[in-house]
Amino acid sequence: MTTQPIDDRGRVVDFTPADGIKGFLDPAEGRRLYDIALSAAALGPCLEIGSYCGKSALYLGLGCRRRGGILFSIDHHRGSEEQQPGELYFDPELYDPRTSTVDTLRHFRRTLRMADLEETVVPIVAPSTVVARAWATPLSLVFIDGGHALATARADYDAWARHLLPGGYLLIHDIFSDPAQGGQAPHRIYQAALASGRFEPLPMTGTLGVLRRLAGV
Repeated sequence: MTTQPIDDRGRVVDFTPADGIKGFLDPAEGRRLYDIALSAAALGPCLEIGSYCGKSALYLGLGCRRRGGILFSIDHHRGSEEQQPGELYFDPELYDPRTSTVDTLRHFRRTLRMADLEETVVPIVAPSTVVARAWATPLSLVFIDGGHALATARADYDAWARHLLPGGYLLIHDIFSDPAQGGQAPHRIYQAALASGRFEPLPMTGTLGVLRRLAGV
């Protein structure tokens, strides 16, 4: 039997609200995010790239909140390449005709309010590589789930993996070894992380790759 986690206020953690949030995260992957954030937040702040409507931020944020930690959540909130009009993952409910752009920020903020995470999750509305130019805070967890074009995913990895503390976690979503199952950019940066010699692989959950930063390298 799986033990139900208890939150920072002594309540059983309820993950069911995540079912009503738009996103592409499997519940088992979400629970793994929670478990890792719970461990990582004791070391330092956590960060995710790709907030979308807040499904992953809910899981990560609940883990951080239980430890009294912080999750920085970076997204320009204009949708990734595959979420634009005419593309496979375009959602008309996220399109703002007034600006002729995708706009997920209002949905993300609604999630934080609903989950009581506004004092745990810090939204950063900008491209991740712009934020990285002035970033100096060591991180205990980096979750890469932004744009899935190879150049975008590689830029996120290059900009943020170097900020991980020894023992910190690098998480990469949507890893498919078979090109017929999905895009290859996340798989490529996962392999690049392994090839760097700075990370050890931990068991995957679904398409969620988990690596831990080694000390002394």
